[in-house]
Amino acid sequence: MVDSSELNTEEIIGVRLRALESALLRDHSDSSRCLSRGPRKGCESDHEGKSLKTFEELDLILPVRRALADECYEIPTPIQAMTIPPALNGRDVLGCAQTGTGKTAAFALPILNRLGQRNCRAESNRPHGLVLAPTRELAIQIAESFATYGKHLQLRQALVYGGVSQAKQVLMLNRGAHILVATPGRLLDLMNQGHIELHQLEMFALDEVDRMLDMGFLPDLKRIISQLPSQRQSLFFSATLPPRIMELAKRLLRNPFSVNVSPKSPSVENIEQRVLFVERSGKQALLSKVLRSDEVDSAIVFTRTKRGANVLAEKLVRGGIKATAIHGNKSQNARQQALADFQCKRVQVLVATDVAARGIDIDGITHVVNFDLPHEPESYVHRIGRTGRAGGVGMALSFCSPSERSELGAIEKFIGKRLDVLIEQQRSLPQPANSQGSAVVETEKSRLGGSENALATCSHKRKQKTKSHGCKNARRRAVQIH
Repeated sequence: MVDSSELNTEEIIGVRLRALESALLRDHSDSSRCLSRGPRKGCESDHEGKSLKTFEELDLILPVRRALADECYEIPTPIQAMTIPPALNGRDVLGCAQTGTGKTAAFALPILNRLGQRNCRAESNRPHGLVLAPTRELAIQIAESFATYGKHLQLRQALVYGGVSQAKQVLMLNRGAHILVATPGRLLDLMNQGHIELHQLEMFALDEVDRMLDMGFLPDLKRIISQLPSQRQSLFFSATLPPRIMELAKRLLRNPFSVNVSPKSPSVENIEQRVLFVERSGKQALLSKVLRSDEVDSAIVFTRTKRGANVLAEKLVRGGIKATAIHGNKSQNARQQALADFQCKRVQVLVATDVAARGIDIDGITHVVNFDLPHEPESYVHRIGRTGRAGGVGMALSFCSPSERSELGAIEKFIGKRLDVLIEQQRSLPQPANSQGSAVVETEKSRLGGSENALATCSHKRKQKTKSHGCKNARRRAVQIH
């Protein structure tokens, strides 16, 4: 034994920390044997089914807790507080929550915790944990989150997605990876080539399942699931749970712990939502006016088509607004460069399509503009969820032409409320053809008091709200990933 009287203060603290770490790892090593067999009596967490207030209450191993402390993460979001305890206990999980609520950490932390406990050697082409994401951007951000939370663990990860050469990806797999983050198409390609074997898989996570099915990945998912070992833990996360997703969940999950933290109104509470009625031919001029406002620091503008994104970005640049486009036809390098330029404020505006923007997780986006209204109401919620993240507030503006009134009606029905109308340029707008539509415009005008400065007024309120909560959020951030 070491005589503490011969040690200085720093040495004493170091000895005690090493002893504590050894004890914690020994305790978690015991619990990992229970986890490997699934949940059993005596291994169940005291917190399962309860609402947690801090990450300190979770049964996480010390290296993971250190990583969370490094990032100043103290308070779990509702989806994290409700799903992480049962996941740590070995339960399958079915989690439903809106985008931007921290779903990535909800599956990343349990996976890192379990594999970190076992501390087994990574074998060539045989991952122990697999995470599937619908898009390259989301897969990259998930991999970054794993790297952040697992930086004190001796775990290797590989990231595979299409649109780039597979050579480096195959090299990472050959070296051995504990955790594999992948998009479905490239994963199947590499499986068919013999570069990936899943029979040793212990944990499987699916993120943004609704978007994955919207993109036509259901056949690929079924083929991948058919290759998974029966003895595994599965974590299943989606922003919505329509019948076809529930059918897939029944095939994938065994006696899952189900959590739905989506509000009855699926629109995000801390995002101010407004609609501006404008002719299609007037959208470009209106967008330029909005983006030149001092209140717009960083904005994502959504279009329906890839060509529309390119054309709009080019027009904005010619008009003196720093903008770039991101969509599926861009090369992976071009997409990553566009995101980097946007995140580093080298460009003010990112013009995007729905698929390309899914998974963009960048703090500080002040505005989302729906240049074209989406055909699917669910896409509206995913779009506006790019702002108001990490407990912040934001503004979502939707341009509605006469031909898009039906899309607007579907959105308002889906979110359970009417969008307030901004009166900006309202005098130049044509009146609706029917009296009912005219009454709607007049009602919204009277609600806003006919102010011609509604845009500035709403933005001023948003800035005041941001200012009042900014210091608190900076010190007590929740994990807001995806």
